[in-house]
Amino acid sequence: MPKGYWIAHAEIEDLDEYKKYQAANAYAFKKYGAKFLVRGGVQEIREGNSKSRTVVLEFESLETAIECYESPEYQEAKKLRLSISNADLVIVSGI
Repeated sequence: MPKGYWIAHAEIEDLDEYKKYQAANAYAFKKYGAKFLVRGGVQEIREGNSKSRTVVLEFESLETAIECYESPEYQEAKKLRLSISNADLVIVSGI
């Protein structure tokens, strides 16, 4: 079964508040078996546009990735992020 991935690009306006979001999302990510493949770090944009922060999470399946996003645990954490960031997030299946 193909794995599922979250790919997010974000601009963070308040890093201290963002840390609260990170602490809050940890429970959902653990519950759904998320594995960070990319979490911030140095990036070079070679084509097009992006935001300054990139995050890639791996899940056991596309269904699990979607379940995590839709879970009450993640939705509560997301509320902390919405007011202090501008983000794009896609959920995709792997090969």
